[in-house]
Parts: sequence; C-alpha cells; structure tokens
Amino acid sequence: MHVWYLSTMWFREHFPGGRRLRGACVWIFCSVFLGAFSLTAFAGGAPSLVHGLWVWKSPTVLGAPRGAEALWDFCKSEGITEVYVSVSERSRASEESELIHLIALLHRSNIRVEALLSSVDADEPGKPRETLLRHVQEIVQFNQKHPTDRFDGIHLDVEPQQRPENKGAGNLRFLPGLADAFRAVRGVAEPAGMTVNADIQNKLLKGDPGERRMLLSAVPRVTLMMYELSRPGDGESGEQKAEKVEKASQKSLDLAYDGLGDRNLARMVIALRTPDYGKLLPQMLKKLDDSNRANPHYMGWARHSYNDYLKAAP
Repeated sequence: MHVWYLSTMWFREHFPGGRRLRGACVWIFCSVFLGAFSLTAFAGGAPSLVHGLWVWKSPTVLGAPRGAEALWDFCKSEGITEVYVSVSERSRASEESELIHLIALLHRSNIRVEALLSSVDADEPGKPRETLLRHVQEIVQFNQKHPTDRFDGIHLDVEPQQRPENKGAGNLRFLPGLADAFRAVRGVAEPAGMTVNADIQNKLLKGDPGERRMLLSAVPRVTLMMYELSRPGDGESGEQKAEKVEKASQKSLDLAYDGLGDRNLARMVIALRTPDYGKLLPQMLKKLDDSNRANPHYMGWARHSYNDYLKAAP
C-alpha cells in the first residue's frame, strides 16, 4: 500500500500530464514486484528433505586425530543435513568438550545434531523407562550449560523387539509401552526446545490401523530401518537394486499410513545401510528422494552409518 502510494505520487510530481507513461511504469513496477514475490514464495515453499547420518561410538570417533573435522568434511561432501551422535551416560561427561566442538562445527554448516539414545527395555514402565528419561534430562542440562552449542533433538533407538519375548512376525505386544515411552520423552524434550525422532522397524508397519495410529501419533518423526533388501555381490545391477529400493519404500509408506486420515501423524525418514550396498549407497539414497519426494509423508533419507564408512575407508 505504501509503495503504491509513493510510486503514484512520484509520477504525478514528475510527469503531471503523462497518464499513459505513468500507467505503463506502474504496470512494470507491479509486474516486477509480484514476480519477485512469487519467486520468493516458491523458493520458500516446500521444505528441504532430511539427509541424516548415524554416528556410533562417538568417544572413539571424536577422539581420533581431527575426528570432528573429518566427520564435518564427510557431512559436507555427502549432503548430510543432520547427524545422530551416540551419547551414553558413561561417556557423556568425559567427551563433553569434544561434543561441544563437534556441534559447533556442524552448526557452522547448518547441520542439525541429535543426541542418539539407545535402550532395549524403555518400553517397560518403572526403572527401564526412568533410566531413559534421566538420560534425556541430562541432554537438557547439557543444553542449558551450553546454549550456543546445544543438541537440536533427541534420536531414540529403543528396540524392545530384540528381547526374546517380543520376537516373531506380528508380535507387537510391546507397542503400547513403546508409544508411552515416546510420549514421555517428548514431555521432557519438547518443552526444552528439542525435537524427538524415533527409529522403527518394518515389523511395526504391519500392525492394524489402531496400532499404527498409536505409533505414529506418539512421536512427530520416525526413521524406518529399511535394511537387507540387497547385498554386495548378489549379482544384481545398480539399476535393479535401485528399483527394489523404489518399490520397497513406496510399499512401506503405503503400509504405514493406509487407512489413517488423521492429521499430525509422524512423517517418515527412510534409512539404508552401507553393508547392503557398499559404494552404491549414494545412488540408492538418491533413488529414495527421486521416488518419494511428492509423498507428503516422506521426509527424506538417513544412512547407516559413519562408522561403516570409516571401516571401509582404505
């Protein structure tokens, strides 16, 4: 409104009789302004896809000569946008300075950092869940102590399916407790300004609509471990492996949200791992984005893991 008024007054002052000229110039101005606005809106429209990376055994990785710098360089070269750094109760205090240094480096490149917390029994109430929540609270305290070099989120690796009583196809007896654990973590992390992201297995996508709704409403983001589709030396070409990735990822997304019209369900990142593809992994990750970017439930990919990359490096 103010720009239009000022532009019109300027033309009246300098070209009192030039209505045609004035109209033409105003038309040009509006076209340029609206065009610039449209481009800006378009550029800021769809959010960027997530490209994540697991880092296990962080004391060993960060304790190596220039360990943090090497990880930072890898993330920049591979297009990584967020890193899941394992943090244990035993190692957190001893590696605090190294974590601060790593977070500062990654944030310099706008790479998010999530504290990777593991458990096999946090689905159970009582001491197991309290242990996980205490660990989350320690991350909150770390952030309060280091507000400029803080963790951006909590990444949960809770795997009750590893216990013998929870094995077997269709055995989801642990799911209600798992969903409760996710909600409990959110209750601590989100008021402290951190996101919550949870790893899930393909087994969880095969529940009925009520079970899947319970899972996907408990946490805002999930990361599906889509493993063991292929292996190096299986005789398949890169194109054949990529086609399997495309079909499996689309099937997984369909399974997860089938029959669920709820709003505010978790969005999904899909993870692949180095042992399944070797040097072809970047090609497979690109295929995930190319095949699923139009799906509103798809949030991007994650690669497992930086440790596997280090192991394979000459």
